[in-house]
Amino acid sequence: MPNTEPPAQREPIKLLVFSASLRKESLNTRLARLAAQVIAGHGGTVDAATVRDFDCPSYDHDVQARDGLPPGALELCRRLEANDAFVIASPEYNASIPGSLKNAIDWASRKHPQPFNERHGLLLSASPSMVGGNRGLWCLRVPLEHLGARVFPDMFSLAQAHQAFEANGGLANPELARRFASTIDRFMDLVEAATHYPCVKKAWVEFLGEHPTALTDRAE
Repeated sequence: MPNTEPPAQREPIKLLVFSASLRKESLNTRLARLAAQVIAGHGGTVDAATVRDFDCPSYDHDVQARDGLPPGALELCRRLEANDAFVIASPEYNASIPGSLKNAIDWASRKHPQPFNERHGLLLSASPSMVGGNRGLWCLRVPLEHLGARVFPDMFSLAQAHQAFEANGGLANPELARRFASTIDRFMDLVEAATHYPCVKKAWVEFLGEHPTALTDRAE
């Protein structure tokens, strides 16, 4: 674990944290595990899951019309709705995202109201490659933002991840460890503000260049 200053007292926030890899000891599972430790150390409550919890058959509208949403999709919706934000550590498959994750997102999007809308998310990745799975994260932003998720601008991609972890699960490089903790801490600041201080939500929207009107205001 990185050495960081003790965080200031936070208002309660709950975050769903999971890896999008099916492999039990994948690099992204290890990164998700570390993220959960940092979140807990910075005053957040962690709801740790695995992508297997959200496993679904391939999306088929005929199946949905006949049977409704499968248990994995309902579980993803339930966990998203029970938390203030989500953190996904996703591997990069062929310069994109895992099909199982995209399939779960597609199923969950069929619930009304769908659970990604206006929910804050942080994206992480780990890869043995030099780009750290970053291309996959850019692909993952597209469906999430299309569904109204407020994906944090900063993403964390861990390059050469097969050499990056210490035996205790922390990051061996002190600078990377500080940046990882800082990214999570700043994300938690935003989630806390959006959850407990709604006036900040309007300021955030305006900062992004959107000037609310009676027709377009999404912040209130």
